[in-house]
Amino acid sequence: MNPMRLALIGVAIAVVAGVFYLFFSGDPAPPPPAVEVELPKIETEEVLTAARDVPIGTIISDLDLRWVPWPYSAISPVMITKSIDPSAILSLKGSIARTGMMDGEPVRREKLVKPSNAGFISAVLPGGMRAVSIPIDAQGTSNAGGFILPNDHVDVMRAGRVGESIRADIIASDITVLAIGRNYQELTGGDHTMQGPNVTLEVTPEQAQDIAVAQLGGGVSLVLRSLLDSGKATLSGQEKSLSVIRFGIESELIKR
Repeated sequence: MNPMRLALIGVAIAVVAGVFYLFFSGDPAPPPPAVEVELPKIETEEVLTAARDVPIGTIISDLDLRWVPWPYSAISPVMITKSIDPSAILSLKGSIARTGMMDGEPVRREKLVKPSNAGFISAVLPGGMRAVSIPIDAQGTSNAGGFILPNDHVDVMRAGRVGESIRADIIASDITVLAIGRNYQELTGGDHTMQGPNVTLEVTPEQAQDIAVAQLGGGVSLVLRSLLDSGKATLSGQEKSLSVIRFGIESELIKR
């Protein structure tokens, strides 16, 4: 090979080697300067919450409640705050849970009731309401196959013969189930059905009268309502003829 060509190839190799050495043997480039981002400070307040799942009927102890920091802007007037009531855990100890609460849920006073010397049902009944029991059959034909559980909402229906026809009437709508037999909360495990000799319902005094009158004319049945229908009244589209006497005045049970 031509000596000149060999010399040129040698020079090229030397140049490449030099560049490679300079590129990889030098100090690494310094990292970019860190940018400090100041996060906005969130003002908090300690709010009383459930320290674990609290089923309906639970007698509240120290282990069921705890203070948790809560964003001040998200605090509702119904929440219990430590700045206003620092002794809330002590004062609420021994109360009965009127409804179930989940772990971490803010505690509301209306969900708890002091039983004093009263029984559970009378303790959890809101003021002005009544508890009335109706018998149910063991096969579940009068209570949606046994799938009605405490704290569900139901319609109370009466079916009977009127003249030559048979008619079903809704006599009370969107009623809360307090208990099945002596069970006032859903049993753990099982197949999520519950049977008992009777169902106890939370009703107004007028609804209690209507149900008592309806039972005299035959059995009544419970119709399970969807959770999405809570608070929506249900009326039968047929004409009513069942009469109720209140304060000596006779009137129809439900007027259309």
